[in-house]
Amino acid sequence: MNAVNLDTSQVLRRDVHALRRLARQNPEAYAALHAESIAALAARNLLKPKLEYPEALPVSAHVGEIARLLESHSVIVVAGETGSGKTTQLPKICLDLGYGRRGMIGHTQPRRLAARSVAARLAFELEMPVGDGVGYAVRFSDQVGPRTLVKLVTDGLLLTEIRRDRWLDNYDVIIVDEAHERSLNIDFLLGYLRDLTRRRPDLKVIITSATIDVAAFSRHFDNAPVVEVGGRGYPVAVNYLDDAATEAAADERLMACLEDIERAPLRGARDVLVFQSGEREILETARFLRTRLGERWEVLPLYARLSARDQQRVFETGGRRRVVLATNVAETSITVPNIGFVIDPGFARISRYSFRSKLQRLPIEPISQASANQRMGRCGRVAPGVCYRLYSEADFTGRPAYTDPEIRRTNLASVVLQMQAFGLGDIHRFPFLDPPDPRAIRDAEKLLEELTALEGGRLTPTGRTMARLPVDPRLARMLIEADRRGALAEVLIVVSGLAIPDPRERPPDRQAAADQAHRDWADERSEFLGLVKLWQWFEETRQASTRAGLKTLLQKRFLSPVRMTEWRELHRQLLLAVRELGMRVNEVPADYAAVHRSILAGSLSLIGLLDEKGQYLGPRNLRFRVFPGSTLARATPRWLMAAEILETSRVYARSVAAVDAPWIEEAAGHLLKRSYSEPHWNPKRGEVIAEESVSLYGLPLVERRAVAYARIDPVISRSLLIREGLVRGAMPRPLPFLTQNLGLQTDLTEREAKGRRRDLLVSEEAIADLYDERLPAEATSAAALERWWRKATPAEQARIIFSEADLTLTASALAETDYPSELVMRGNAFALKYRFAPGEIDDGISLRTPVGLLEAVDASALEWSVPGFLPLVVEAWLRSLPKSLRRPLAPLPDKVPAILALLERPDRYRQGRFTQALGTALRELHGISPGADDWSAERVDPHLLINVQVLDEKGKLIAQGRDVNALRAQFAERLQARMGAG
Repeated sequence: MNAVNLDTSQVLRRDVHALRRLARQNPEAYAALHAESIAALAARNLLKPKLEYPEALPVSAHVGEIARLLESHSVIVVAGETGSGKTTQLPKICLDLGYGRRGMIGHTQPRRLAARSVAARLAFELEMPVGDGVGYAVRFSDQVGPRTLVKLVTDGLLLTEIRRDRWLDNYDVIIVDEAHERSLNIDFLLGYLRDLTRRRPDLKVIITSATIDVAAFSRHFDNAPVVEVGGRGYPVAVNYLDDAATEAAADERLMACLEDIERAPLRGARDVLVFQSGEREILETARFLRTRLGERWEVLPLYARLSARDQQRVFETGGRRRVVLATNVAETSITVPNIGFVIDPGFARISRYSFRSKLQRLPIEPISQASANQRMGRCGRVAPGVCYRLYSEADFTGRPAYTDPEIRRTNLASVVLQMQAFGLGDIHRFPFLDPPDPRAIRDAEKLLEELTALEGGRLTPTGRTMARLPVDPRLARMLIEADRRGALAEVLIVVSGLAIPDPRERPPDRQAAADQAHRDWADERSEFLGLVKLWQWFEETRQASTRAGLKTLLQKRFLSPVRMTEWRELHRQLLLAVRELGMRVNEVPADYAAVHRSILAGSLSLIGLLDEKGQYLGPRNLRFRVFPGSTLARATPRWLMAAEILETSRVYARSVAAVDAPWIEEAAGHLLKRSYSEPHWNPKRGEVIAEESVSLYGLPLVERRAVAYARIDPVISRSLLIREGLVRGAMPRPLPFLTQNLGLQTDLTEREAKGRRRDLLVSEEAIADLYDERLPAEATSAAALERWWRKATPAEQARIIFSEADLTLTASALAETDYPSELVMRGNAFALKYRFAPGEIDDGISLRTPVGLLEAVDASALEWSVPGFLPLVVEAWLRSLPKSLRRPLAPLPDKVPAILALLERPDRYRQGRFTQALGTALRELHGISPGADDWSAERVDPHLLINVQVLDEKGKLIAQGRDVNALRAQFAERLQARMGAG
């Protein structure tokens, strides 16, 4: 046999593609698989399910119509109210038509509980055991065998199968049940199936829905035919509360309805179903009713966290009348038997994600008209029913017709990730029944970018790995980071614990006792480590206990046995998944930092900084508190991270731990906003320093931290190195070229000061330009400059050693003897410093003397200044004379040369006081004889009078001035003490 004449009707559908490939490539393998497939199909054909349609079910009247439409169309829509029988009878119709043999009949349910209970019911009616002809696959449990004809499966698990089986070749038929719930998984399935049925027309798809906007489902599948079947067998009376009654307390309104029910005569179904918005409300109401009703009624809760045994109690009728308190799990998915009355407060807790605030909200809000009618439909099955709506009719008519589909109120990160990873198309063009808001899609993409799963719109290697881990993207990212940091053992425990509802129970009436019981596993810094401690205790206890003993002990410690089992099962699945990906589970315990830095990788937008009010400031100006039940509720770590931040009555962080700001900064490097201010040259470090501020989504992580600026802005850093470090010489270790260049600059500056001029040394700007032209671009710090210098060629080194020609504007004609560097008085050499700085105290010439030599400074000798200054000094003193004496000397500059000639004679130069020598010269040359009082030092420019700088023992300047006698008086005591000591 070959692929050309392969009779596909004789083999399983899933094997067809493989057989055709093997026929060309490997005949022996083809023969083996062909024989195996024929045998498997034969074994399935041996099953003979019992196919009967109870007349009491409304759908039974439509069996023929449904069968005809299914044979002639790829997709049909079956609409029927709760109780119509569509969930259990549609698989029978498919089996009757011959489907379910070459491939299974896949039957999706939105919840695990529903999948298990429907499988059990269908197996009972078909007279085939669960796990054989009828099977189910839900998270943590798989009861599917090789002969399974009908497979109940959660919609989420079917989506997971699509990754491996893109054509759904394992199936003849897909029944999407409860499509009106419009969960994210259901909408994703509906979009995928619409395209798949166009590519695979032999696949049959049945969409079942309550009578809620059925036309929308039909339009989505190219106007697929709709079969509408009846629902309740008996009418339901609806009683509304008037406006006055709605003002009463909720418990009292409920009690009034129950009292009314007790007074009514019994007619068939006698039990009451009361809808509540959540587990907490159920437990509080149960406590209230048990107190008020006593033994007359049995009060039974029904919610997802309840153990399987306790959930089963609601299906066991008989005995006392029952009040079943249920969440909206009983609205559509579960049919509670013997319900004659429904009490509907009109509220539900609806999960809503805000892409603006980035918060998952869990508000309790009014239900839609469609949900209210679904609740009403839970009674009237076996006798006329009564529905009590604890709100007015006007309130009902003012409510929206339908509940928003989940795709409009949840974060889409997981959807975007899966679609990218498995090539399921562009989410912007995917055929959703209700396309999501483009802003919500962008928000999901931003979260994936935060998790480093997306970059530039494309999936990263990290993102591809995340998509292969069966948990939320945030949790998947934690596992990847834990593998890198050697903390996978601990983080596997944490992630699997976070992915399920918290197994630690806090009953409203026993919260203190529960908290005390849980304290054994508490960690003062981290609730994540609390999970690790709990896990370790559980594993040790499990191995040492019987199953019954373990359950009793768990309940005693306020731990849910169901959730603990789920935790362990998910941990096992994740352990297998990470090993398949080549990750290594550490055997040596990881430290606090490794564990929490791993978790932080998935929680970057779930961090907080403690403020002065004891609240936490989070990203995007979010403010929140730690959940009151947290072990860290009274602790106040400066920084913390959370596994989630939810808004209920307030904004709370759950599952929190203390972290360090540097961890956040490292993990969020790709998200940080950095700003820099005040870049400046630091001479000690030999580099440009700036003040850095770092924020994450507006949350300040670092403020005004000094950082090296070269890597941030090398251009500005190079410029400041040149201007401050090289031109001005502020370097920690001057290189040889700089020592020479600075020496030349100093020499030219001194020459300018001596000549009282500014036209000799080029400007600092010009010197900077020379360096800019001759230094490489990488010279941005002293260290970088040193590295370049060591590698530079001799020619390159020589090029940055400046010549006098490089640094001068005009030629200098100053004689060194005219501007001495020291002045000798009384056998002591005093250093002279020249400065051209008009207006400054040390402008001109400064003589530097230790305080101990101040007595050796000759005031009269200072009046003579230095030879280079003498012409200016002569003219200045002449100008200080009274006008009557100056007039004969006009013009003064013309008289100076002759006077200088006399003063510079060896017998006169520096002999006695300068003004006396000058007066003698005037008398000899011009016949003018100034008196001692005619000379006015105050009228002489200060820079022409030598400034005396007094230094202490360490060479530090302690005083300066141009009046030597005043300085001596200032230091008289020190001078006398010195003389006495001498």
